[in-house]
Amino acid sequence: MDWKEDYKRKLTSAEEAIKVVKSGDNVAFAYGTESLALGLALLNRGIEVGGLSIFVPAPGRDFAWYDPEWKDIFHIEVAHVLPIVQQMVNDKRCDFLVGCLLWAHEPGVRSRADVILTQLSPPDEHGYCSFGASLWNKKQAIKEANIVLAEVNKTLIRTYGDNFIHVSEIDYFVEHTPSGRVPGATDMLGRRTTGPGEREKKINQYVSSLIRDGDTIEIGVGGTAEWLPRLGAFDDRRDLGWFSENTPPGTVDLVRRGIMTGARKTIHRGKAVATACGGSSKEDMDFINMNPLFELYGSEYILDPRIIAANDNMVAINSAIAVDLTGQIAAESIGPRMISSTGGQLAFAIGASLSKGGRNITVVTSSARGDTVSHIVPTLEPGTIVTVPRTLADIVVTEYGIAQLKGKTQGQRAQELIAIAHPNFRADLQKEAQRLY
Repeated sequence: MDWKEDYKRKLTSAEEAIKVVKSGDNVAFAYGTESLALGLALLNRGIEVGGLSIFVPAPGRDFAWYDPEWKDIFHIEVAHVLPIVQQMVNDKRCDFLVGCLLWAHEPGVRSRADVILTQLSPPDEHGYCSFGASLWNKKQAIKEANIVLAEVNKTLIRTYGDNFIHVSEIDYFVEHTPSGRVPGATDMLGRRTTGPGEREKKINQYVSSLIRDGDTIEIGVGGTAEWLPRLGAFDDRRDLGWFSENTPPGTVDLVRRGIMTGARKTIHRGKAVATACGGSSKEDMDFINMNPLFELYGSEYILDPRIIAANDNMVAINSAIAVDLTGQIAAESIGPRMISSTGGQLAFAIGASLSKGGRNITVVTSSARGDTVSHIVPTLEPGTIVTVPRTLADIVVTEYGIAQLKGKTQGQRAQELIAIAHPNFRADLQKEAQRLY
């Protein structure tokens, strides 16, 4: 059958498409921004049939099923603790998929979805649709699902790499392109921010001193790390490469300005490679659209430490919530209270550690709450999740300097970290270090 005829045959409304969902089904959204029309139809379908399990990997749109009154109709699972569901996770009103993206999407790790909802661009002249600005594990998840519903959004960009799927692999299409800002929609992490402060600017200067010409960079989205491209950390370097999970704002401009050329990369030379490039401006998205400099690949590839390590001089830069005096890095919780998620931080810490000339940099402000809470702590609070173990700790940066931890004893690590802690806490940290180490 000609793909155009196949597409026309599968085209329907969101309300009709969602009727494939039955009570007791496991319904999953593909990674990235949730399909709006299909999501609203799913809400109504759930109210109608009841008893649905819904997996929302990265909650960004505030559908009503997050409210307590719907708990008997919708059982929610998430893979990232974003603001919309943070309280819900900590109140134990939804379940959290433990693990990093490295393995969480391998076949057999989770039972496959009865129905999966995704967003796609309209098909091209060959019948292939794009996943837009983020690929993640969508192709694999679609392959494993029983039924695939795709919301066709005309605003989605196209990229090179592995960012496409054929019309024949989709069961039903629903055409819906949101106009303007969608109520309940948020940015990549569902946050509002006022911009970097003096601490982030000082951290930027220290990180810049650690970057060499020809390095390949990864930057985690969220926290202090994501400001680096916009604060000029890389402006005085040449031939940098990009191999990352996400693409924080400011990174595309480094490619545009010829700072990130990828000319010295050992794999994907001359290409900026990621699994997602969302969160940037329309100008940036227009620049990425069908630009051969950019390639998107699945998370199972991007987050494979063996692939990451194949990049010589791989520099992973990620944020933290707390670091203890042995070098344990916490980026997900304080005690049992969940604040964020692992994402690709551990995968890149491993990959950068195995890379020839690689470095793993953790950035964190020294204190919080008006300098009453230290982010450098003697020991992590009980229940705190260790995102990166001390055996992989390498470089930690605060606004007070750089701590080099690799190859150091516990006592030496403690002194390195105390030196970059906020001055208000150094004396107490020193006493604890003498007692513990």
